[in-house]
Amino acid sequence: MKRLLALVPGGVGDQILFFPTLAALRQKYPQAEINVIVEPRSVGAYRVCPSISESNVIKFDFKDRNSLADFSNLLGIIRDREYDAVLSLGRRLSVRFLLWLTGINKRVSYDGQGNLFLTDVIPLQPDQYAATMYHDLVRGFGITNPCPPVKLALAKSDLNWANNEQQRLQVKESGYILLHGGASQLSVKQGMVKIYPPESWVKVLQEVRAKLPNLPIVVVRGPEDGAFVQSLMAQLPDLRVVAPPDIGKLAAMIAAANVFLCTDSAPMHLGVAVGVNLVALFGPTDPAKLLPNEPSRIKFIQPPAGQSIAAIPPEAVLAKLWES
Repeated sequence: MKRLLALVPGGVGDQILFFPTLAALRQKYPQAEINVIVEPRSVGAYRVCPSISESNVIKFDFKDRNSLADFSNLLGIIRDREYDAVLSLGRRLSVRFLLWLTGINKRVSYDGQGNLFLTDVIPLQPDQYAATMYHDLVRGFGITNPCPPVKLALAKSDLNWANNEQQRLQVKESGYILLHGGASQLSVKQGMVKIYPPESWVKVLQEVRAKLPNLPIVVVRGPEDGAFVQSLMAQLPDLRVVAPPDIGKLAAMIAAANVFLCTDSAPMHLGVAVGVNLVALFGPTDPAKLLPNEPSRIKFIQPPAGQSIAAIPPEAVLAKLWES
């Protein structure tokens, strides 16, 4: 195999969960050119991908109302590169038909509608950890090794930036608890309530400060988190704030933290990948599908059945945080 292509629709979190699949392909085909087609909002994830770089990414908005001309342009790009194989997370009939039109000899995807357009059909097992579910696709290439852990490659420039930020925030020597409590506007538009109320976070942070007065608390302010951070600062004005400009620098700040508090989000997957101690708050999503089973390092909290993330009491977050 000289050229491989992967279609990976979804957000940044989906891309990070796909990294073990790319790692398996890279291990088997170390000299191959591997490209991925992802949505524009997700390109930045490949800044921290160990297997391929951002230059290997092709942008295509799978969720947009694409015209026939849009699909024709994409088809032309794929055909021009003469790939030997393609694998796809997408299960829509239109995507499978597109794969068939490319003329690529080997076409791998999950069992579903339009199997006749594929050469290799892999059973879909959606009840397992998503990274493992994605990794199942490499069976189409004869790879039977277990799914490796999700890992990142952090650039030296990103590590240096994080080090300088720790110096600026005066947390380099003491260490720090890092909080990321925001959520993307896309999840809000889709009705996916992933934001834990600021007033509840305030109660959590006040108790943390009372118990660990010498351990600074740093809050991440992303591009869409201004109102959230402002709400926290109104009650806790001496919180320290960091605003990483890209995923690599955010991952470096997470990696250096003593503990990372977060909600079900892309930064949560970064925390898993860099090996930090992590406490994640979930809404109705099943944590077993988004987190590996590492209870000594990775802890999660869910609300009572049928309720939103806001129903999680601060006491439950604190209990999980202090849990040995």
